[in-house]
Amino acid sequence: MNDSRTAAPARIVVIGGGNAGLSVAGRLHRARAGDITVIEPREKHVFAPLQSHIAGGAARASEAVRRQADVTPRGARWLRDEVFTVDAEARRVHLVSGEHLDYDQLVVCAGMRMAWEQIPGLPEAMADPTGISNYDFDLAAKASPVLRDLRSGTVVFTQPPEPASCGAAAQKPMYLACDWWRAIGVRDDIRVVFVCPDPVPFGIPAIDRELRRKLDEYGIEVRYSRQLRSVDAASRTLVIGHGDADRDSARDETLSYDVLHAVPPQRAPEWIAGSGLAASGDPHGFVDVDPETFQHVRHPEVWSVGDAAASTTRRSGGAIRQQAKVLVKNMTAVRQGRTPSARYTGYSVVPFTVSRGTVVFAEFDRRGRLQPTIPFWRSLYRERRLSWIADRRILPWVYWHLILRGLA
Repeated sequence: MNDSRTAAPARIVVIGGGNAGLSVAGRLHRARAGDITVIEPREKHVFAPLQSHIAGGAARASEAVRRQADVTPRGARWLRDEVFTVDAEARRVHLVSGEHLDYDQLVVCAGMRMAWEQIPGLPEAMADPTGISNYDFDLAAKASPVLRDLRSGTVVFTQPPEPASCGAAAQKPMYLACDWWRAIGVRDDIRVVFVCPDPVPFGIPAIDRELRRKLDEYGIEVRYSRQLRSVDAASRTLVIGHGDADRDSARDETLSYDVLHAVPPQRAPEWIAGSGLAASGDPHGFVDVDPETFQHVRHPEVWSVGDAAASTTRRSGGAIRQQAKVLVKNMTAVRQGRTPSARYTGYSVVPFTVSRGTVVFAEFDRRGRLQPTIPFWRSLYRERRLSWIADRRILPWVYWHLILRGLA
């Protein structure tokens, strides 16, 4: 067994300085796990859940951003660089700058890449004044005045197919905008079309009932089991169709729009598969970890949580908190010569902001069963003002002051 009192400090490299990377780094520092380096190329850290509120006109853009240097946990070194590849056999991370880092333990928290280019015409549509999205900080800021000032026309909201980083969050600006348009008396003059990749709004019956009620209440036209195929920004038209299993173009539908709120397909960064860290048959390239312990199935010194990990549950920021706890416990066990025993249940959470003052709070496990934080409150998921207060007011403070420091 390793003696942690005399052994040299472990060289721990964390790839990614987002929610997952900083949460893990903070916990590892508090556990005195070793010398921690966080690799993150961006100078600004964005609290992604607030982008939906920004797009829907319910938050200021400044609320969602901090300097990366200010949020990196004390005790962790921030290296502003980008990963080129990982040599897991040599335990070495090669960087875009040409430098490299050797490690004893590697934690991959690289998130997902927004693959705008996979939809023909979508990058051009987002560059147009009528193209917006809550999945990009700048596009979310752009969305706020576009949706706020609209008085008539057709708005199309699209949701990406799984896997995605909290893909159902694509619905949030839609509900916020509809509530605003209703409040100022122009809702009847605006056609709202929601393109949903699944046959139901979410996939958990209790949550689907709540969301269908809101969809009906706002008079939103829903195209179930459809995905965005292509966009023509010049003519402001788009094509939607069934998923990859049914690509019959004769069943495609063309829609004209005045505003397009789109969310792109998503995948893991390509260097993960290129480094041999993904499963050979995984088309999305996620880090091939045990979904309960987060240890890599072939390289025991490699770990991963968050959107880049093969966690077999819906990806969300709220899932990371439990994942980070499990990872740090298991890495500590391995460093002490023990077998990792902590297990992740697959808990995830999606707070659906369905009005400018209420939230449908979906908490569930990897099998789609409701898993409320307060076990005896089985109806906690229902639309409530209390959930909005927790999501909009309390959670951002907890995120900046506790979660990123490994304290919650």
